[in-house]
Amino acid sequence: MLVAVAVAGLVAGVAGLSIAVVAHNRVNQVVDECGEMLRRQLQVASGEVDERALRDLAIVHYDALKEMSGHRSFSFAVLNAVGDGVVVSSINGRTETRTYAKAVQGGHPVEMLSPEENQVLRAARLGKGPIVTMDDPLPDFGGSGGAGGGDRTPSARA
Repeated sequence: MLVAVAVAGLVAGVAGLSIAVVAHNRVNQVVDECGEMLRRQLQVASGEVDERALRDLAIVHYDALKEMSGHRSFSFAVLNAVGDGVVVSSINGRTETRTYAKAVQGGHPVEMLSPEENQVLRAARLGKGPIVTMDDPLPDFGGSGGAGGGDRTPSARA
């Protein structure tokens, strides 16, 4: 009985330590990303860059439909220094292609974004472009969305 309690305590301790390491790594990533965003915003505020010039862009390729493979669909974000711009998505199938353009103001979408659109918008805002994947670890500023890999569920903010 005492051995079982000791083993359970050891397992709980290892699990807690593992969770702490993962949390620590995530916090470090978020702090680094926030620092990068602040650095980029200070460039705009100090007048180092033309805030109207297009400077942030990213593209992500993915399989949007089960019938097509080979990452034929894509989302593309192009933004100026203050975060105004557009996210363009092309969903390609065997018999048709649909193209969507969604406005972005101040770094936030005007309309709901898919997980892929959310990923490409965040990558552009962080200067991680031009080519990103859905697997690239980017912080989720809006608290929703993120890894989707074809999941068409929209998320509210980028």
